[in-house]
Amino acid sequence: MDDSAMKLGLLLESAHAHQTLAETALEKLKAHAGELGNIARDEIRATLIEELRALDDDSRQAAETLRRLRYVADLRVALWSLGMSALACAVPLAAAWWLLPSRSEIAALSARRDALEASVAHLKTEGGQIELRRCGSAQRLCVRVDRGPGPYGEAGDFLVAKGY
Repeated sequence: MDDSAMKLGLLLESAHAHQTLAETALEKLKAHAGELGNIARDEIRATLIEELRALDDDSRQAAETLRRLRYVADLRVALWSLGMSALACAVPLAAAWWLLPSRSEIAALSARRDALEASVAHLKTEGGQIELRRCGSAQRLCVRVDRGPGPYGEAGDFLVAKGY
């Protein structure tokens, strides 16, 4: 064997060793790639679960905030309605208190009415129903009389006023 054949044999042996080493490295790379896929899936799964939990917490907080907001809005509507109802009742009451007479004024007006009714009754008995009018071109004062009973007085110059 000559020197070149030996070099070629050693070169082939070295290439074979390198090929075996490369195949071993490729198998290890394939195993690592598979493991990397599993690790990536596990990391993605863990990240997704963590994000979903955070989303769940945020959703619960948003729902609680909306419940509180609805409570405040309902309370505001109730207070607004109560205020408007109170105002709707207070306005007519204030107008009645301001425009209508008080009890003392009603009592005074009632007493005055009674006194006026008594005066009118007294006037009716004293000739308040006598019908007077201006008559003739001279506009003299005349009275309507009842001619049925006839004249009275010494000279017959009195007649009964109509209605008495």
